[in-house]
Amino acid sequence: MSTVQNKSPRFAAIDCGTNSIRLLISERTPDGQINELNRDNIIVRLGQGVDATGRFADEALQRVDKALQVYADRMVEYGVVDVMMGATSATRDAANREEFFDITRRHLGRVREGAVAQVISGEQEAELSFRGAITDLQDAQDRTVCVIDLGGGSTEFVVHGPGREPQAFSANMGCVRLTERFLHDQPPTEQQVAEARDFVGELMEQVRSHVDLRDVDQVVGVAGTMTTLAAITLGLSEYDSRAIHMAVLPLEDFRATARNLLGLTPPQRCEYGPMHPGRADVIGGGSIVVDTFASQFLDWGLSEITVSEKDILDGMLAEVMARPL
Repeated sequence: MSTVQNKSPRFAAIDCGTNSIRLLISERTPDGQINELNRDNIIVRLGQGVDATGRFADEALQRVDKALQVYADRMVEYGVVDVMMGATSATRDAANREEFFDITRRHLGRVREGAVAQVISGEQEAELSFRGAITDLQDAQDRTVCVIDLGGGSTEFVVHGPGREPQAFSANMGCVRLTERFLHDQPPTEQQVAEARDFVGELMEQVRSHVDLRDVDQVVGVAGTMTTLAAITLGLSEYDSRAIHMAVLPLEDFRATARNLLGLTPPQRCEYGPMHPGRADVIGGGSIVVDTFASQFLDWGLSEITVSEKDILDGMLAEVMARPL
């Protein structure tokens, strides 16, 4: 349990996805302002092999255990009083998920007694991603906005707009899932890409049947595939979250970056400074998803995409801050 006392209470959110586990620590000042204190990302590939075996690999659970040890130490150091940890796509699929929850209970309990990760449904994930993504988006309430959260195991689409009911759908197509299921060579063969495109195309039909995308005025992309593509499209020599956050990019250029990366090997992808080595082998799967939805929006006359560094993690933080202490 944390013993550090702060005048401003400090809170944390942890997002454990298929590919990475991320931490956000912020404090709420006496005048109600939110100050971000720490944001971190560790690639753990929790979803390794889950699509094929239905179970978490032992080495994947070991990586999560090690990462949560680091995060728990940091939360105690910062004096965090409450934490929310969301477990998304991979955890919804794994037969041995109780082993994962035991690990989270052991580490999170050091911050708040009884704390444990909670499984977030695809629809919850979409809504939390939307809440976080539009934090710094000007006049978002006046436009029909589609937030797309492209993760390791799934991609969430959520649309809000004036005078309409919010719509959300989670499709089981993410960068890790697509890579493990279809893209067995690096770079992938034409046949592998074609099969992956067909799969994504079928899922996009499901998305369109649940979410009305045609009336969207603005597309906002979040999560690692999106931010990495943005950094490369911007021509950054290294990953710079300040330059990436709220960047508005030509959708055609963004799609071109995705197509280029798909045809490269992981070492060639790593020649781009912003590319994280833990993302280089799976970003091809995410690139196919980006290519598919970007082409659809371009056909409908939408020409830009906004990329946000804030996402489900920020949405979860807002939720934990609203809970009674």
